[in-house]
Amino acid sequence: MSQISFADAEYAGKKKKTRREVFLDEMEQVVPWKALLAVIEPFYPEAGRGRRPYALATMLRIHLMQNWFSLSDPRMEEDLYEIASLRSFAGLSLNQPIPDESTILNFRHLLEANDLADDIFATVNRYLTKQGLILKQGSIVDATIIAAPSSTKNVSGQRDPQMMQTKKGNQWHFGMKAHIGVDADSGLTHTVATSAANEHDVEHVADLLHGKEKQVWADSGYLGAPARVDDPTIEWHIAARPSQIAKLSDGKAKDKAKEQEHSKASIRAKVEHPFRVVKRQFGYVKVRYRGLVKNTAQIVTLFALSNLWMARKKLMAMMGQVRPKTA
Repeated sequence: MSQISFADAEYAGKKKKTRREVFLDEMEQVVPWKALLAVIEPFYPEAGRGRRPYALATMLRIHLMQNWFSLSDPRMEEDLYEIASLRSFAGLSLNQPIPDESTILNFRHLLEANDLADDIFATVNRYLTKQGLILKQGSIVDATIIAAPSSTKNVSGQRDPQMMQTKKGNQWHFGMKAHIGVDADSGLTHTVATSAANEHDVEHVADLLHGKEKQVWADSGYLGAPARVDDPTIEWHIAARPSQIAKLSDGKAKDKAKEQEHSKASIRAKVEHPFRVVKRQFGYVKVRYRGLVKNTAQIVTLFALSNLWMARKKLMAMMGQVRPKTA
């Protein structure tokens, strides 16, 4: 075992855990590390005559921290030097070489080139399904806009051609959309798709169903969805437009319609939870890269990680673990 640095030794002796440390402790317990490493290992370079590659486990942990804390490659490298909790989670020490930003970039490119984000997402969901947390009896579908830089002050002198403009309410947005299908029981994401922001939500509804649903819930943007899905056995619960309810005469019929809409909305609310985790917990409010392919890989990874974060308490309870405390 290599000798740890003075900074790492001082960190190991402190008495209080920060919220970041509690978060990493929880993720250490709930991430299916062996299964994820098995997905990537066939594509990871082996040690040869050149420089020995960093341990795959280290690079995977760095990649996940980048997504959890919304860090660029240069910022990830700097934080590994500055923040002891990140080094500890990655299994690194200041007495050892720290991966530079190019190494971190190359690992992400390795995942992108081999479409491993989809495999990571599928692996996480198989793990959660095995634990009985994704039941697949019903689905909720929805989409959210992810903003992209609209500035043309870049090398090419133009906006990203794969990002588009759309109007929501009275406001214009430039970027892409993340479409998700969520398990109606657990609220965990089972399917992810992406598109330019100007594509209508209902165009991707068939891509968001896993095929075993008995019921599907959606907002009024998905009116007409049943005609786009070749499955007459599905029971659809699509929200009516507010104008449709407003046209009804006051009375029992209108009160019943409002009650039905409230019931639909109470179930549909679960689809907002993964969006909140990705945007607020992980800080992903704007695309980091150019083009749909790279951004899709990151979005798919983020929803895999959001599933683990949302299910962490149940997973830890199954393991008999107690949630770490900050003090």
